[in-house]
Amino acid sequence: MTREDYKLDPNKLVQFLKKPSSEFTKEDLIEYVVENDIKMINFRYVAEDGKLKTLNFIITGLDHLDSILSTGERVDGSSLFSYIGAGSSDLYVIPRFKTAFVNPFSEVPSLDILCSFYTAEGKPLESAPEYILKKANREFEKSTGLKFKAMGELEYYIKSANHTLYPDVDQKGYHSSQPFTKWENLRREAMVLIAQCGGKIKYGHSEVGSFTAGEDGYEQHEIEFLPVEAEDAVEQLLIAKWIVRMLAAREGALVSWAPKITVGKAGSGLHIHMLVEKDGKNICIEDGKLSDTAKKMIAGIMDLSGALTAFGNTIPTSYLRLVPHQEAPTYVCWGDRNRSVLVRVPLGWVGATDMIKDVNPQQDADPRDFSSKQTFEFRVPDGSADMYQLMAGLIVAGQHGLQMENSLQVAEELYADVDIFAPHYKEKLEKLEQLPTCCWESADCLLEKREIFEKNGIFPQGTIDSVAKNLKLYEDNGLNDRILGKVDKIMEIVEKYMHCM
Repeated sequence: MTREDYKLDPNKLVQFLKKPSSEFTKEDLIEYVVENDIKMINFRYVAEDGKLKTLNFIITGLDHLDSILSTGERVDGSSLFSYIGAGSSDLYVIPRFKTAFVNPFSEVPSLDILCSFYTAEGKPLESAPEYILKKANREFEKSTGLKFKAMGELEYYIKSANHTLYPDVDQKGYHSSQPFTKWENLRREAMVLIAQCGGKIKYGHSEVGSFTAGEDGYEQHEIEFLPVEAEDAVEQLLIAKWIVRMLAAREGALVSWAPKITVGKAGSGLHIHMLVEKDGKNICIEDGKLSDTAKKMIAGIMDLSGALTAFGNTIPTSYLRLVPHQEAPTYVCWGDRNRSVLVRVPLGWVGATDMIKDVNPQQDADPRDFSSKQTFEFRVPDGSADMYQLMAGLIVAGQHGLQMENSLQVAEELYADVDIFAPHYKEKLEKLEQLPTCCWESADCLLEKREIFEKNGIFPQGTIDSVAKNLKLYEDNGLNDRILGKVDKIMEIVEKYMHCM
C-alpha cells in the first residue's frame, strides 16, 4: 500500500499504523491504545446462535493490556454452545489482531477485537463456526492451489412510523433517493462506520421493497461489499449487521434481516458472490468467457445446493421467500444475468470497453482489463444464515465441483439462458431438480450429502447432526401448503421469525 492508500483508508488503525490490518501485531495494538487514549478492550465472538457476543475489559495498566492480548480469556462454553456440557465447559477466547477496530458507539474509547475459540488443551475448537470456515478455506487452497474470495449483499427492511409527505411507490423502491426514501441517511452512516471498522464496501442503495402497513412504513435497503478472503467476507457482514442494528435502535426503528416480513412483497436475501484467484489473478474469466474452473465450481454448488440451504436458509420463513416469480431461486440451474436461477453470472466488463471515453470525449481511453471483476453469485441464502457455516459450505461445494469428473457436463446440462418460467422452457423446467420447500427437507438434503461436508474433518459429525436436528425441530414439512392463502397464519409465522441471526 502507498502513503495515499493509508491516508484514504477509513480504518483508523490502518491510518495510524500505516500497515494493512493483516499485518497487525500485539505491539501495534498496544501502541494504538497508548497513543489514542483507549480505555477499554472488548472481545467479540460468534457462538451457536450466530450473533456477536461481548466480553469487556477496563485497561488498568500496560502489563494488564499486554496480558489480555497475550493470553486471551476464559469463557463458559456451555452457555455458548448447546453441545458443550457444564461439567467441563471452559473455553479460551483468543484475539485475532487483524480484526481490531475502534468501537464507533462506545462513549468510553474502546478497541474491539474478534476472537477464536480454543479448548483446555490449547487446540482450536473443531466445531467453532469460525474454525469450520478456516478449515474449509485452508483445505481448498491446499488442494487446488487457488485462493477463494467472496462478498455478500446485505439486504434488510427497516420499519418505522410512516412519513407520507413524499410516499414512495409500493414495491418500486429500487435506488430511490431522499425524500422518497426516509432511511438513506442511516444507510450512509452505517456504511461510513462499517468502513471505519474494516469493512470493504462496494456500494449501498435502497432496494425494491417499500410498502405501508397501517401506520407503519417499511423500506428495504442493501449494502454490498467487495470481494475479500472468505473469513474476512463473513466478518465484515457480521460487523455490518451489528452496526445497522445499533443505528436503528438509536432511532427507535426496527431493522430485520428476515427473508420474508409480509405477504406478497419482496423478500430479503443474502446473495454471496464468489471468485477464485491464482497468483493474484481472477481466473473466473478465460479468453473473454466464463472459465472451466468457474463452471466446475458452479456445478459443485448445483450438486450440493439442497444441502447448502441447511446453512443459508435456517427458519420456516426462508421458504416463503423461495417461491416462483419473486426473483428468488426455486430450481437447480444457473445462467447469465438471470435472476430466476440458483447461481447467476452477473454482467461483467468483458467486451464493454471505452464507455467512459464515450461519455467523456475529453478523457483518454483506458487500456486496462477490468474482466478481473467477474464473479458468480449464489442467490439462495437469506439473513437467517449461519454465515460461517454457509461460507464454509460454499467453499466445500466449490472444491467438490473441481473434483467431480462430470462437472462440466453437469454445468452444461443445468445452464438456463432464459427466464426459466418462460412458456417455451416448460419442458426443460419439468426436468430440473427443485430446492427444498421447508427446513425439514433441507435437513434431509444435508444428511444425504453429509460425507462431502465431513470430508477432511471440515464439518464435525456432531455439527451436521446438530444442524439437521435444529431444522427438524420446526416440524414445518408441508407448511407452505397448509398456510397457502391464509394471510393471518402467514403473518403469525412472519412475526415469530422477524428477528433472525
